[in-house]
Amino acid sequence: MTAESPRTWRQIPKSVIALGLVSMFMDMSSELVHSLLPLFLVGTLGASAAMVGFIEGIAEATAAIAKVFSGAISDRIGKRKLLAALGYGLSALTKPLFPVAGSVSLVLTARFIDRVGKGIRGAPRDALVADITPSNIRGAAYGMRQALDTVGAVAGPLLAMALMAIYVDDFRSVFWWAVLPATIAVALMVFGVQEPSLARPSGQKGWPIQRVGLNRMGSDFWWVVIIGVVFTMARFSEAFLLLKGQEAGLPLALVPLVMVLMNLVYAILSTPAGAWSDSIGRRKVLAIGMGVLVIADLSLAFVPGLVGLFLGVALWGAYLGLTQGLLSALVADTTPDDSRGTAFGIFNLVTGFALLAASSIAGFLWQAYGSSATFVVGAIFAGIAALSLTVMGKRKSSREGA
Repeated sequence: MTAESPRTWRQIPKSVIALGLVSMFMDMSSELVHSLLPLFLVGTLGASAAMVGFIEGIAEATAAIAKVFSGAISDRIGKRKLLAALGYGLSALTKPLFPVAGSVSLVLTARFIDRVGKGIRGAPRDALVADITPSNIRGAAYGMRQALDTVGAVAGPLLAMALMAIYVDDFRSVFWWAVLPATIAVALMVFGVQEPSLARPSGQKGWPIQRVGLNRMGSDFWWVVIIGVVFTMARFSEAFLLLKGQEAGLPLALVPLVMVLMNLVYAILSTPAGAWSDSIGRRKVLAIGMGVLVIADLSLAFVPGLVGLFLGVALWGAYLGLTQGLLSALVADTTPDDSRGTAFGIFNLVTGFALLAASSIAGFLWQAYGSSATFVVGAIFAGIAALSLTVMGKRKSSREGA
């Protein structure tokens, strides 16, 4: 880190911080549920590991499909905040469905609707961060928003553990508490975020995503999409980390510690990683992140007991902190200002389907060959992603030198 970094962070606009707080409360709500949901599905509703992977994959693919349209529409109408608020509101409305769920199908329905809300808000929100923030501190801004988001992801599982102790492992009573932070998130989105005037309609008519718009996306953007796909194949749903925690011998009430540790490391590293990428380049930091993920997966696959679990989970969190905000910054870096919503939508659509594939494969491998096979395949994809970054870097260097 440089001496400039604290001053850089103080320059981050207040609306970006407000967006981070919105994400924090919504993630607190979501993770309160999600840190227990795989255990609820398997232990209470009788679902298999493969079904857990399928549900998680469907949920994220749904979010990705919604993102591509909401991003393009936000470019068209110039109302990113409106769409983001709509998405957060829809997710908040689904929270009461989890405590009343009596079947796997109702959980799938709740996750589906919740992820539609995530999809509606995701691309407009990410584009809004770029609209608000000067380009020279964009990495730090995305890192700050991601860090606050991840604070919520730490608080949610901690709250889940406390409530599980209070309610003596009664999942349904615990799930009701998710309604409160979700409501706070919606209120902050409506009253705390100011949208800049530069988010204007593009003047296009007809179908939101048009060929002329796609042609404006340069080759660098499509390389970012390719890298995002390979990254996603390497980082299937974190639900499998929870199942690994149970397999390693954690008591039921302590399994959410897995998400607490992962997200704590994630939150600590997100902002400095973003600022670091502003200084040395995004691809270098991303490559380091992929190397960390290889070690994380191998630890989860081969280091026995709780030592392997917590080492792997901590490194998984470090990988997320080093990469997730940077991927968003790369999308913003490689697309025109008035097409950012569309770009984030396309990126999230493609990577969302990759997550569906990755989570489904992970669930199949877990059920057929055991947990080690799941994490070994993840390590292989992480290595491929690192190679893709190297190819992209060499290609960019040769073009600049020509």
